[in-house]
Amino acid sequence: MKKLLFLLCALLSVASSGAWAQVAGYVKTVSGQASIVSAGTTTPARPGMPLTIGDVVQTGADGSLGLTLKDNTMLSFGPSTTFTLEDFLFAPAQGRLQLGGSIGAGSLHYVSGAIARLKPDAVKIKTPTGVIGVRGTRFVAVVQP
Repeated sequence: MKKLLFLLCALLSVASSGAWAQVAGYVKTVSGQASIVSAGTTTPARPGMPLTIGDVVQTGADGSLGLTLKDNTMLSFGPSTTFTLEDFLFAPAQGRLQLGGSIGAGSLHYVSGAIARLKPDAVKIKTPTGVIGVRGTRFVAVVQP
């Protein structure tokens, strides 16, 4: 019984640490300086790297990075960009769809995936001065200091 209790505590510890966080998408392209900040740890970005809710994409002055989310949404970031993936839920069979993020600086090119096609009001991108509600298939946002 003690071993079972220990195992349950260990599993809860791993789950609460974010180790089992849902993967929302993957880094597809990287050029120059770019990194992903996940659970407080900064890692140089590389193709194939997963992105989860709460992760922050950062590009340097010479950097760019492209992501593809599980619903085929494509996000491309230009130099000196900071973007946080705040929400991602893709369960179309249950009607559960959500995509949200915030761009603090830099540039973002967004191309809609399945979430925006199935439920456009489920996609929101925040900027320092407002919120972009997706009603089309693509947009570009530039946030200047």
